[in-house]
Formats: sequence, C-alpha cells, structure tokens
Amino acid sequence: MSEPLPYRVAVVTGATSGIGRATVLKLRELGLTVYAVGRREDSLQELTALCGARPVKADVRDTAAIVEQLCGIEVDILVNNAGILSTRASFHEIEPAEIDAMIDINLKAPMHITRAFLPGMVERKRGHLVYLGSSGGRAPYPSMGAYGPSKAGLSLFCDNLRCDLLGTSVRVSEVVPGRVQTDLYRTALAGNQAQALLYNGYRPIQPSHIATIIANVIELPAFVDVSRIEVFPTDQATGGGTMVKFEQQ
Repeated sequence: MSEPLPYRVAVVTGATSGIGRATVLKLRELGLTVYAVGRREDSLQELTALCGARPVKADVRDTAAIVEQLCGIEVDILVNNAGILSTRASFHEIEPAEIDAMIDINLKAPMHITRAFLPGMVERKRGHLVYLGSSGGRAPYPSMGAYGPSKAGLSLFCDNLRCDLLGTSVRVSEVVPGRVQTDLYRTALAGNQAQALLYNGYRPIQPSHIATIIANVIELPAFVDVSRIEVFPTDQATGGGTMVKFEQQ
C-alpha cells in the first residue's frame, strides 16, 4: 500500500484545455485540492462542475492577480503548464511581438509565479514544482527560433532551481514531451490546419498521458525527484539533419 501524499493543495496554470485540463482532473483523482488558473471563464466553470476544481481567472502573466486570489493558501504543488507557440514561420518572418509573447508566457511567467509561491514551500520544507518543457527546448527544429529558446531557458531554470533548493525537500521536475495532441498548434498554423498536418494519420501522445506522468512523478516518495523526463510518441524521433543544394546566383 502506497504512502499518503505529503501534499494537499496544487495550482495548475493553463488549466482550461489540453495538458493543463487533464492534469487538473488527474490531481483531483488523487484527492488534492486543485486551483485551476486560466483566462476562459466558461471553461473554468465547466472544470469546476466536472471535478470540483477551484477556478482562478487570470492571465498567467498577471502574477499579482493570481497571488491575490490565492492569498493565504499554502500551495504544495505548482504545475507550470501554460505556454504558447508562435506562428510556424522562420525567425526572420515572425512578428517581433511574438518574441515578447513567447518569452513572457513560456519563461518569465513561470519564473514569477514560482518566485511568488516558492518561499512558503521552502519555509514548510514541503513542495513540488513541475514545469512543462518541450522537445523544442532540447533540440533545434525549423520555425521554432523563438519558442525553442523560451523552453530551453525554462529547462535551465529548472536545473538552477535544484541547486538553490538543495536541502529544502522541495522537488523540481521538468516534463519534456514530443508531439502531444493539444490546441498549442491551433493558432500557429494558418487555416486551422493543425489536425490535418500534425495529427491525422499519426499516433500522437494525448494530454491524459502527460497528466498520468505528472501524477506518477508527484506520487513518488518526497526523497525521490524525477528531475527531467522526456516523453515521445513511439513514432517520433529527434535528431538527424537536412541539407539543401546550393544554387549559385
């Protein structure tokens, strides 16, 4: 028989769809009180009715709004899931504003939210920080000139946190998926072609699979920290190279 979880309260960002939503449902199954952070009021209310999650309506970049709604709450688990992907274009073709959005949401927001709730975890010597990374932050991909660095920065942030938190009993886990069937690509591909181009005919990972991995990592004894786990569809591999013929002008 497994030991009871040392945690009681979890916060999940990007909770209204995809991996975030699946993670909220999974953590509720573990008996945790879960605060679901998201921007869509209707989706938050649906999630509340479905599993009893507690809604926190806020943009992930608005740390003050999140902290205000969670004032007095002892957060044990923080799942930094919210993220965006820029339009699928070469770096010299994307809008400059997309660079700022990518860094603000994928890197700065998790850092600021972590800074807000981490002191309490350290003081209580109890906590688990979970970050959703990406294979795009571990290896180069075409058309990910802004997204990749934002996720690579997040990955190094996790490594630095582990150094700073040594001896506090606060765990830091990064989950690094390959292709997962979520809405992340919905706005990145023109004409809403994500389903046809990325998923039809493929066997991508589903959000529920990542949620199960997150739950499994959390359920391990507090002295066991899964620092980083990479998860790919069996049909996907990274690496290799592409060359093009040079055409003399």
